[in-house]
Amino acid sequence: MTLKERVRVAAVGDVHYGKGSQGTLAHLFPRLNDEADVLVLCGDLTDYGLAEEAEVLAHDLTATVKIPILGVLGNHDYEGGQQDRIKETLTKAGVNMLDGDACEVHGIGFAGVKGFAGGFGRGVLGAWGEPIVKQFVHEAVNETLKLEAALARLRTTQKIAVMHYAPIRATIEGEPLEIFPYLGTSRLEEPIGRYHVSAVVHGHAHAGSPEGRTVSGVPVYNVSLPLLHRMTPPIAYRVIELSPIEEPAPSPYRRRATDNP
Repeated sequence: MTLKERVRVAAVGDVHYGKGSQGTLAHLFPRLNDEADVLVLCGDLTDYGLAEEAEVLAHDLTATVKIPILGVLGNHDYEGGQQDRIKETLTKAGVNMLDGDACEVHGIGFAGVKGFAGGFGRGVLGAWGEPIVKQFVHEAVNETLKLEAALARLRTTQKIAVMHYAPIRATIEGEPLEIFPYLGTSRLEEPIGRYHVSAVVHGHAHAGSPEGRTVSGVPVYNVSLPLLHRMTPPIAYRVIELSPIEEPAPSPYRRRATDNP
């Protein structure tokens, strides 16, 4: 199969589909199939984590989106304890749901996890003290190990890490300082740099900032729909263009992803 010279990846998170949301995607994505080659959904796909909500979303995805779709779950998708049914419903609708998994679309590699909370930099919560604290930290470490394993399986030149929680502080700036530790953790950042990821997309921080960079220079995009709607001009998804045949730049501060809102 001949690879495309440029692959356009549309990414959005936090669509928060409810039981009455049918038809929303047709309004949000009227030109998606012409503007992108693949759609990435960055969690909080449902509002209350109900299978019925996922069924409405699955119907709209099938009716509206004609390009490959992949996604991860978010914290809202776990609220109703029906996350397995949500994943099954969306998988049956053709969405490649990633949870520590990797896949390749048009020569671009994707590694996806939900991610987790825990704080950033010197403020990262450590596994010390009460058992419940250690359990909390274990979840963040486990999600990081799942991301690392998924990235290790990819053999593509270009790789995109997909998650719901933020891996850096820069893209949650704008949220109340008090809730920063609940919006992500820099534990997720380490494998991103080590496996030469081209770009990262995440959601969750509705009032955060649209982009930032890891310490190794990897661009990170906050694609939470409420945030995208507040941009000027407002957009329904972020498009990242990558070349599957482009060789990696020698510097870790590479600029291989370009925006086309």
